[in-house]
Amino acid sequence: MKKQMLKKNNECKVTFSLPAEATKDAKEVALVGDFNDWDKKNPIKMKRLKNGSFKVQLKLARGKDYHFRYIIDGDKWQNDWDADKYEASPIDPSIENSVVSLIDE
Repeated sequence: MKKQMLKKNNECKVTFSLPAEATKDAKEVALVGDFNDWDKKNPIKMKRLKNGSFKVQLKLARGKDYHFRYIIDGDKWQNDWDADKYEASPIDPSIENSVVSLIDE
């Protein structure tokens, strides 16, 4: 995961990526989280790169943490290996979400 602070609109460009080792020849990977209200029916589609990894960029407002997870082939959940931290899901505390922190960025 990479972050690039933008001067306009107090935003940060975040590049979410999942390596090929985590996708195991997946056909598609999507991103869901606080930024799209965890809408699994309309996830943020990620682009498959030649090396087998998946990637997408989003502009997010700075000053807060965002919980998120990846969905592989529509049914397998995966955390980000490079997340800033992991926190229990508010819906099911036995599941940890990946977190990207844009506080003090």
